[in-house]
Amino acid sequence: MTEIQETATLGLQDNTEVLHRISNRLADRYAGTFAAETVERYVFESYTALARTAKISAYLPATTEHFANDRLHALAKSKGAIVSDVPEVLFVCVQNAGRSQMAAALLTVEAKGRIRVRSAGSLPAAELDPAVVAVMGEMGLDLGKKYPKPLTDDVVRASDVVITMGCGDSCPIYPGKRYEDWDLTDPANQSLDTARAIRDQIHDKVKDLVASLTKETTHS
Repeated sequence: MTEIQETATLGLQDNTEVLHRISNRLADRYAGTFAAETVERYVFESYTALARTAKISAYLPATTEHFANDRLHALAKSKGAIVSDVPEVLFVCVQNAGRSQMAAALLTVEAKGRIRVRSAGSLPAAELDPAVVAVMGEMGLDLGKKYPKPLTDDVVRASDVVITMGCGDSCPIYPGKRYEDWDLTDPANQSLDTARAIRDQIHDKVKDLVASLTKETTHS
């Protein structure tokens, strides 16, 4: 039985063994950077944060491992244990179910590996907005495996550019980072036509962002 199947058949309090195995894998990956206890704490914290809004618990092991790994990478970068040779961008909206997910997907494609991309939500939803998934699919971008993630301090610290989309003052401010606020309509409960228009607005902004960041990288 796979870990995903295990979690589907067990209650929340019975997932400790699965989480320990995830912790062991990540502890091996970050050996020499973080103590095993630190890795385990991040794994259990990440699981708890995602479980609050997860609609299907069967996906929790995979999303927990991915989320914890990304947070640990961000923490390692902010502490200088990992040196990133590309700029890192974080998109933040309220639910991480629409605008920030579209922006992250579009930037990943446009950047072609020249930018590390993350997204998060100040109050993450249980799943992505169906209209957003649909209009991104029209561009050949499959968001079916993406999931809303809570905003954490470590990913903000690791980011060079933080772009907010209507999340108010929930994003912490650190000196030395570039902050932008993109004034965009929330696609939640909107028609497909409106979602397409928002997608195209974001795409234009993303192209400008790539041009700006790659120019900065070239001249730095």
